[in-house]
Amino acid sequence: MRTLISSAFVSLDGVVEGPGGEPGYRNSGWTFKDIDFVPEAYEIKGREQEESAAILLGRTSYEAFSPVWPDMEDFAGYKVMPKYVVSTTLTEDGLVSNWGETTILRSIDEVAKLRDTDGGPIIVHGSATLNRSLSDAGLIDRYHLLVFPVLLGAGKRLFSQTDKDAQKLKLVESATYSNGIQKNVFDVVR
Repeated sequence: MRTLISSAFVSLDGVVEGPGGEPGYRNSGWTFKDIDFVPEAYEIKGREQEESAAILLGRTSYEAFSPVWPDMEDFAGYKVMPKYVVSTTLTEDGLVSNWGETTILRSIDEVAKLRDTDGGPIIVHGSATLNRSLSDAGLIDRYHLLVFPVLLGAGKRLFSQTDKDAQKLKLVESATYSNGIQKNVFDVVR
């Protein structure tokens, strides 16, 4: 079985929407507005590319990342990695041709089947709606969270508000940086 890792930039109050300046969200760009850049806080992002064997995205994140990431040196490790996009509406002609092998999955059940195969870790970037569905289905094994010292109030959240049993997490790695960002790596306790 593969490890499914959710990687997110998250505000202290759980918002993940618009961290990089995406249009349409009033607090867009909150990861760099008024927060000093400290390179060591992002070390985990390079490590994720080295340690992951595949990337999983929701349709909205795929459509945001696929025009940009294939040509970015910072994300070169993802170019050769198999990609999976969970969508009921995306078609093959909606996939970019310069980002390597990409497979469309139509349901959370298909993600569960992928997770049950042999192979290395699968990393999930962005994809707020997908993350909530994966968490509610009990499919996420680990969280890589960079928690930013900001309260955003409204916005898409990493975790759903589904009424469910408590899920215990085990902190396996953490660090705090001079700009107030906290790195928290949690394994899901089963």
